[in-house]
Amino acid sequence: MTPDLLYSEAEEDLRTAVRSLLTAHGAPGSVLARAEDGQPYDTGLWQALATGMGTAGLLVPEKSGGQGATAREAAVVLEELGRTVADVPFLTSAVLAVRALLGCDTGRPEVAAPLTALAEGRQVGALAVPLPTAPGASARPSVRAETTGSGRALLTGTVNAVAGAAGAGILIVPTDTGLHSVDPTAEGVTVTPLTALDLTRPIARISFSGAPATLLAGPDRAAAALDAALLTGAGLLASEQLGVAEWCLAETVRHASERRQFGRPIGSFQALKHRLAALWLDIASARATARNAADALATDAPDAAIAVAVAQSHCAEVAVRAAEECVQLHGGLGMTWEHPAHLYLKRAKTGVTALGTPARHRQSLAHLADVPGPVT
Repeated sequence: MTPDLLYSEAEEDLRTAVRSLLTAHGAPGSVLARAEDGQPYDTGLWQALATGMGTAGLLVPEKSGGQGATAREAAVVLEELGRTVADVPFLTSAVLAVRALLGCDTGRPEVAAPLTALAEGRQVGALAVPLPTAPGASARPSVRAETTGSGRALLTGTVNAVAGAAGAGILIVPTDTGLHSVDPTAEGVTVTPLTALDLTRPIARISFSGAPATLLAGPDRAAAALDAALLTGAGLLASEQLGVAEWCLAETVRHASERRQFGRPIGSFQALKHRLAALWLDIASARATARNAADALATDAPDAAIAVAVAQSHCAEVAVRAAEECVQLHGGLGMTWEHPAHLYLKRAKTGVTALGTPARHRQSLAHLADVPGPVT
């Protein structure tokens, strides 16, 4: 089946609505003030986005309280969030946590209740895996579960660099015996914020010491659910990275058109024209790969893993290149704390290591496409 890389009318309508909300809420610079206050995310914006617009349940079937949409619509939302580096837990809650729950038996009350709560925006979830974890990672879970009967367990262990843990109302935790849900306010659970490069996507260390938990899925189903969540997250992260790159290019072009040297706009200098034109081509390619990944995930295409690997290996690096060009071509202004360019650079730099590095995805791509790797 030929992938559809074009945006549908419904997707464009969704984009218009999300962009309007984000524009009304404030410019990217306003994100910095909230981040400096140590807030895990913008609760007001998240409620408007998640509950008011229903985006928290885009990936959730209608029977479970969601919108019954697909990864294509979620990708559009992430593009707009990338353009504003909005500090909301869409990727961590509405994508990673939700997709992990969807991989479990949604007919069980233990799964259905938190899934509906996340879909309706009544709770925020977080998947308790280190942010750099890539799809297909086979590392043994660092949390052990001691079964106490009736689907209950006590968890012990530590998970580092968990994105979205601060401010979450439910934790989805992979353990040595399956997938468990945990209340982060329960006794035996400690969530410690860590210093993050990207202030708009805080990370934390989660420690469990005999923490009560509810079993969501056994080992085999848990492994499949976790891999599906990571694959979906990596594929849709590419759309966020696309949004970051697009804002950086648009802002740099605007600045180059207004900033004057030697009596003319700096954007008229041939050297800068070439750099911006090359960046435009990179972003056009990134858009194609991100859309292909979103479409493959939405249609459950057999080559979805390949599409995600291609998108992540390309979009992550394009976002960094666009952000670096944005900072450099703004000159001294780009190096100031007050200008939002550094927020985009930090989001892009963090994205390079999130859910697998480009090198890790290229390695996966070589394996998936049966392409021989470099001779060593």
